[in-house]
Amino acid sequence: KEKGFEEKAEAAIKKLGSKRGALYEEMRNAYQQSGDEEALDSARSLIEEAQNLSLGDKERLLGYLEGGGKMILLEPEYKLTPASKMPGLDGQKMSKSYNNTISLREPADQIAKKIKTMPTDPARVRRTDPGDPAKCPVWQLHEIYSNPATQEWVQQGCKSASIGCIECKGPVIEGVLAELKPIQERAAQYAEDPTLVKNIVAEGCERARKLARETMRDVRDAMGLNYS
Repeated sequence: KEKGFEEKAEAAIKKLGSKRGALYEEMRNAYQQSGDEEALDSARSLIEEAQNLSLGDKERLLGYLEGGGKMILLEPEYKLTPASKMPGLDGQKMSKSYNNTISLREPADQIAKKIKTMPTDPARVRRTDPGDPAKCPVWQLHEIYSNPATQEWVQQGCKSASIGCIECKGPVIEGVLAELKPIQERAAQYAEDPTLVKNIVAEGCERARKLARETMRDVRDAMGLNYS
């Protein structure tokens, strides 16, 4: 535990403001006295949402919350997206080695061409043949880019053969292009002025060095290795 931990934690609570500080204390007591896991989760969320706290103060409040010291080396938590992987143009995972990718800076006409030529349910040999979206690679992209109403339209239209495969691919093309447009616009700015990228890298490195110095100082203090 770092020197003066309790005092620093109390000072961090004051930075939350009177209302949020009192709420933090209430949830901290509920967890430490009654083991209220819901109060623990709520307090953690309150700390993470506090924009005026430094990383060190947040770590102190997390440690104080659970009755320990400052949490120095936090265990990284995973973050999952609704889609576990980005499907490629052939239904496999998107990968350059499979030659089934859409690149972030690819021209709109090339993207549209790639999606229009994607394979579909083999059962739909003719326009009038009904299909099964679950057997079609295009459906995997609908699950990512289309809203519930469009997905329902695809399900009914494919199974009843009331829509064709090219028609089905239209909303996917629109969704992909809409997502890539702001990305490509930002990329164009950096391509035109590479110094912007260099400045971002330099500023990021300096912030990382500062945090690393603070973290290693705390590690040495906690382990009794600070001989200065």
